Amino acid sequence: MKFRVERDVLADAVAWTARSLPSRPSVPVLAGMLLDATDDEGGRLRLSSFDYEVSAQVSVDIDVEESGTTLVSGRLLAEITRNLPPQIVEISTDGAKVVVSCGSAKFTLLTLPVEDYPSLPAMPELTGSVGSDAFAAAVGQVAVAAGRDDTLPMLTGVRVEIEGDTVTLASTDRYRLAVREIAWKPENPDVSAVALVPAKTLADTAKSLTGGAEVSIALSNADNGEGMIGFEGGGRRTTTRLLDGEFPKYRALLPDSFNSVAEIQRSEFIEAVKRVSLVAERNTPLRLSFSEDRAVLEAGTGDEAQAVEALDASLDGDEIEIAFNSAFLLDGLSAIDSDVARLQFTTSTKPAIITGKPADEDATADYRYLIMPVRLSG
Repeated sequence: MKFRVERDVLADAVAWTARSLPSRPSVPVLAGMLLDATDDEGGRLRLSSFDYEVSAQVSVDIDVEESGTTLVSGRLLAEITRNLPPQIVEISTDGAKVVVSCGSAKFTLLTLPVEDYPSLPAMPELTGSVGSDAFAAAVGQVAVAAGRDDTLPMLTGVRVEIEGDTVTLASTDRYRLAVREIAWKPENPDVSAVALVPAKTLADTAKSLTGGAEVSIALSNADNGEGMIGFEGGGRRTTTRLLDGEFPKYRALLPDSFNSVAEIQRSEFIEAVKRVSLVAERNTPLRLSFSEDRAVLEAGTGDEAQAVEALDASLDGDEIEIAFNSAFLLDGLSAIDSDVARLQFTTSTKPAIITGKPADEDATADYRYLIMPVRLSG
């Protein structure tokens, strides 16, 4: 095998593929990155990684002199390519070694046995496609609410519901719930499917596929217990196994009527929450009071440091006092894509809904963030 490629193209492709390498591989070859150079389409290099859960593969244009396949330490290759000088890189095999040359720099890497490397799973059949930037934004809005407790794996995922031309993403860690609807182009207009995708993998993948205009989503049937979802865009493709387990029936948690609705400038509210929560001891809540034309934020008690700040706000309905975990509140406020935050309340002990203010008053917000209040003693 022998080929030449631009340094930045190689470094970017290697870095992306290396993200899926296992930190503690169950077998040594899984620490490897597979390099497959062919003379297809004038010369293509395909880089692959796989840990039996997530696979990643990217193709780039190269100037190929000799086709071939080799397997080398992925993390080492990523470190090397990131630090090469900005010149053309030449990679060639020399017996059981791989030589990486760039300018006056030269590295020799040992190879791993290609024949022991597992075959990457095939992409499932295409289900539909969605704009890459819109998809990345939607996933980012929802992934913030996913759980991080691996003892409850079904809460560490994002539920992906596909119904015709609408995809609904949902995640919850039991203290908050994020739901986002997004339009997409299905291959079959009558498609109906559900998948539970690991949140971290989905978030990393969505962010990394914005190089192309669209992301293709391919969902395999989970009836045989081997459910899988694949994403492809901008010359990159990744697959991941789906999570098992029953996701909570989250729609029943979303209130359909409210006793009060407050609106407040989002950026000012975020800055005030950050300031006031500086005095909040760990796990102590931020208290909010909404009246006709203002919101008051408070934290701390008589025996501790205290903070209070008032902001202009509008309120339609009953005045309310309610308390939240400040980090969870900030996550929700940061995720909405509107200058004005709308907070919808039922009572001080029931979940509140945070949305952006829709441009059309009759429209339903496509992103909703439900947050559980903290009960105040006394």
